[in-house]
Amino acid sequence: MISRSDGLPKLIIFDCDGVLVDTEPVANRVLQRAIASLGHEMAIEEIMERFIGRSMASIIKDIAVLTGKDVPESWIDKIRRDTITAFEQEKIEAIPYVREAIEALHELSVKTCVASSGIPVKMDITLGMAGLKHLFEGRIYSAIMVENGKPAPDLFLYAAQQFDIVPNACVVIEDSRPGVEAARAAGMRCLGFSVRGQDKSLTEAGAEVFSEMRQLCGLLGF
Repeated sequence: MISRSDGLPKLIIFDCDGVLVDTEPVANRVLQRAIASLGHEMAIEEIMERFIGRSMASIIKDIAVLTGKDVPESWIDKIRRDTITAFEQEKIEAIPYVREAIEALHELSVKTCVASSGIPVKMDITLGMAGLKHLFEGRIYSAIMVENGKPAPDLFLYAAQQFDIVPNACVVIEDSRPGVEAARAAGMRCLGFSVRGQDKSLTEAGAEVFSEMRQLCGLLGF
């Protein structure tokens, strides 16, 4: 397996929503309406705090506890359709300067990939709309490919295995506490991206927090 013999990371693993593409506001509004349709009202701030970074399977289990009843399969299908429709209707933008950061890493021959709780069809749409999909062709991994989603380490370990790279030679870029916890559980360094600057929840989970993608290459040591 490829190790970190020169002290530099060999694989940069990007989360998708909130790290590569600015989708969180749209997705959370759809989720808020969907939860309300089950008879349970939640503020958008609570939804962001509770669900960002988690897989749909994990979210559904939590909603079942909140509502006291099983979530029907038809609800799951509908929220996926509604989310994709909302993404198609609104202009999804890349996070500022992330394209330049990725291209700089590729010029340095540093491997990159995406590992997200989102389903592949959603990432195809959002990364495509933001003009980033071609930068990760064939290297986009979803939580549906592993047994346990974030905060379990399964997805990040799976991504590293695809490149035959040891975990401590990988760096994960995340914007959610479950994602940071997953990275740390996988034995990987984690950089926590927050446009607000310092984020206590990310720091407490073990991330080194930064606020601009222009900082990324320097933080990685390149």
